[in-house]
Amino acid sequence: MKPLSIRVLRLFDKMGTDRLDLHVLFEAGGNEPSKRQRVLDAIDELVREDMLNACGGDFYVLTEKGKRQIAEF
Repeated sequence: MKPLSIRVLRLFDKMGTDRLDLHVLFEAGGNEPSKRQRVLDAIDELVREDMLNACGGDFYVLTEKGKRQIAEF
């Protein structure tokens, strides 16, 4: 797993929630457009790995696999 993907997952833990808005997730990468694209790529990776699910609008929710991965950090 890429370091940015790990930072995205850790953001859920830091915020104390299983559901986050895309705008909050952008904090894992920064404000520059290129960095935001990297965050989107990390989110895509996490969705493919079944650690996040899109849940409507710009929200993503942790799956059980994602929660287990966070617990391993």
